[in-house]
Amino acid sequence: MYNTNIIMLAAAGLGMARAALNATVPMQIRLAYAGSTGMMVSWNTYEQLSEPTVYYGSQADDLCETACSNVSITYQTSTTYNNHVQLEGLRPNTMYYYNLIGSNTTEPYNFTTSRPAGDHTPFTAAVVVDLGTMGRDGLTTFVGKGAANPLAPGERNTIQSLQDFQHSYDFLMHAGDIAYADYWLKEEIQGFLPNTTIAGGAAVYERILNDFYDQMTPITSSKAYMVGPGNHEANCDNGGVKDKTKNISYTVDICMPGQTNFTGYRNHFRMPSAHSGGLENFWYSYDVGMAHFIQLDTETDLGHGFIAPDEPGGSESEDSGPFSSIMNAQTTWLSADLAAVDRAKTPWVIVAGHRPWYLNLANKSSDICWECKDVFEPIFLNYSVDLVLSGHVHAYQRNAPIYDGKADPNELNNPVFPWYITNGAAGHYDGLDTLATTPQTYSRFALDTAYGWSRLVFHNSTHLTQDFIVSANNSVADSATLYKEHKVSGDGYGSGHGGRPTQWKGAGGWQGPPFWWV
Repeated sequence: MYNTNIIMLAAAGLGMARAALNATVPMQIRLAYAGSTGMMVSWNTYEQLSEPTVYYGSQADDLCETACSNVSITYQTSTTYNNHVQLEGLRPNTMYYYNLIGSNTTEPYNFTTSRPAGDHTPFTAAVVVDLGTMGRDGLTTFVGKGAANPLAPGERNTIQSLQDFQHSYDFLMHAGDIAYADYWLKEEIQGFLPNTTIAGGAAVYERILNDFYDQMTPITSSKAYMVGPGNHEANCDNGGVKDKTKNISYTVDICMPGQTNFTGYRNHFRMPSAHSGGLENFWYSYDVGMAHFIQLDTETDLGHGFIAPDEPGGSESEDSGPFSSIMNAQTTWLSADLAAVDRAKTPWVIVAGHRPWYLNLANKSSDICWECKDVFEPIFLNYSVDLVLSGHVHAYQRNAPIYDGKADPNELNNPVFPWYITNGAAGHYDGLDTLATTPQTYSRFALDTAYGWSRLVFHNSTHLTQDFIVSANNSVADSATLYKEHKVSGDGYGSGHGGRPTQWKGAGGWQGPPFWWV
């Protein structure tokens, strides 16, 4: 079907000139929590490093510690190498300064390690799903034929909005659909990008990936970037693209070596699965202060006799995975992970997965993952999961706490059922999706006309607020607070006041008692 040598030359051509001058200069810098006393530092270079090295310390002018690894890896059609070094033995909730071997920057980068489990002081997390590259290859002020919702001239995008709030959140979660490099062919067919050959498309795919990670570096070089798998990480052509003008349907068969089966995603990131007993970047967990976070894989490995959406024979035609040879590996891990949570230390349990199953769409829609509901929902209820986050559909919807399609009668006032929020409105080339005009009975707020992201504010052991931030102007379009009576031994504010904080930290800094205590 294609000549591998031609493919490799086409994919490598874009980076060859740059590589000659900047072969070992770090780019695409990103962090990930590695336990409360560790941090994974990752970056890309055009040339393989014999010993990726991080210099770090507690003072900006004294990077006296060194950590190294031998992990400098690439894959077919990639123009870069992925370098990964884990820092260990760090103090929790402490700022460190660092720099990388080959760096040409004069000022070091910095990060703050995770808050230890049991620290009940307030903190904030940022959440995005379905975030693509911005500018020449992605979301910008114009679109191709068939796409929608371009940015208005001068409009701020979600990456810029996240930078505006960067000082106020501890880390960033991205629950799937990262960069949208697999849109390259669709963008060419729609006239947004110049046409290339199928072989030459490998270089366009790789360029979009590199651009996105470069755009994210101002954030991900200082904040842990905790990612999950989405369907757009699976292969190179969006699970199938049709050129209606030429009546040609493209499938995963056109994808070049290295651009199928989540290859780029598996190479680019190192999530804390080794610390939590999970599997690669597909499912894992981590603690931050008073919360236990779980990232799940809704794309493959559902188990229990289900063919997951991205697996061979699945609904998305992605032909990827499964990634475990053990039957029901993900749900077995999930149950054990939840059973081991110490709710006295981490009263909040937050689960993220790419695909939703409660949304204002017709039940027959392929965007609703009923298999995911059947597999995960009973486990969530059994272990009292508090909040379930998803995306996949490019819109925002806040629901009531739900189980088996029914809203909890207590709503957000100490419900038994998990609270479900879908926010896939972060923004990418193809625009936003349209939700049904008749809402489901469990829907409480929905918005399909604005790009944005979610802010989670953990006030104390009983109150959690979720805000939808509109990227264009940084306004709050929707806000709701969940109250849960978690049984904890202490709330982090001392005894005698039942968890009531005298101060909490919002986007504008330390403030008086939250509105729900007034």
